[in-house]
Amino acid sequence: MAFDAEKEITKLWGNLRSAQAEIGRTYFRWRQAALALAGPDANPLDVSLKAAEVIGKELGKQSIPRLNWLKGEEVWLRSLAGGIAAQWIMQGAVVKVEKGEKPTETFIKWERCPWPTFAKEYGVTMEEDVLCCDRILQSILPDVNVFFNVNYKIETLKAIPRGQGVCLRRLFKA
Repeated sequence: MAFDAEKEITKLWGNLRSAQAEIGRTYFRWRQAALALAGPDANPLDVSLKAAEVIGKELGKQSIPRLNWLKGEEVWLRSLAGGIAAQWIMQGAVVKVEKGEKPTETFIKWERCPWPTFAKEYGVTMEEDVLCCDRILQSILPDVNVFFNVNYKIETLKAIPRGQGVCLRRLFKA
């Protein structure tokens, strides 16, 4: 039987998409379980924000070995932004990194993201989705800032779950 590359690539692509969807659904299943264990007085947003903080902190620690200050701050910043974008791309988002006007700022632009869809499937508000994404991103920076002796922040300028068509975040030196 002849090898059909197109068929194999299509199969792999489908498997990748299925795995990406499972990541999102698993997060929201976890959220349901955590809320059930926390009891009826638990605030769903507080539980989600704590999880987002833990996720962001872990991503920050993972990014430190991949960042190289020796090539200069501008290259370092693009590398940090690229690593952040890569995390969401692996989950099925379409994300681009765009140069800022200053060498110490860059923009990360999500043109498509599966997370609002997962949130809707599990009855989570769009505002919670934005706030959790923001918390993840903000929680990446403290360890990175300490390790490299810098002070970078990230702010959300636009958000898909708020009906603004894209998520646009500015990563900048404070």
